[in-house]
Amino acid sequence: MQKLPSKDTVSTLGERWADKVAEFGGSWTFIILFMIMVIVWIGLNSWLLFFQPFDPYPYIFLNLVLSCIAALQAPIIMMSQNRQEAKDRIRAEKDYHINLRAEHEIQEMKVSLQTILNIQQDEFRKLDEAIKQLKS
Repeated sequence: MQKLPSKDTVSTLGERWADKVAEFGGSWTFIILFMIMVIVWIGLNSWLLFFQPFDPYPYIFLNLVLSCIAALQAPIIMMSQNRQEAKDRIRAEKDYHINLRAEHEIQEMKVSLQTILNIQQDEFRKLDEAIKQLKS
């Protein structure tokens, strides 16, 4: 996620946290750590199944934990996406205004160039007439 320093978007503490959670939640680090945690949880509970497991085989508690993580992570990631969309909208608006200014300047340059060409054509016409008078 690219961070843009902008005075137009002042973020609150919650928004900054949402960005950090979304950044971490969408990384390979999160996926690998999460898979390791699930494998350790299942392995530990399967090994302890012979003694006294804290979460017996269908792993109901693990399912509850995973559901809670998903239930919290989804809206936080959506908040971060909304903020990114707002940043993109501001960037697009700035690009539009820059392009508009550039187009206006190009139009002015075309007018100036056409004026210069007209002056040159007049000068060439005058020179051509002067040459014709000298020849006659």
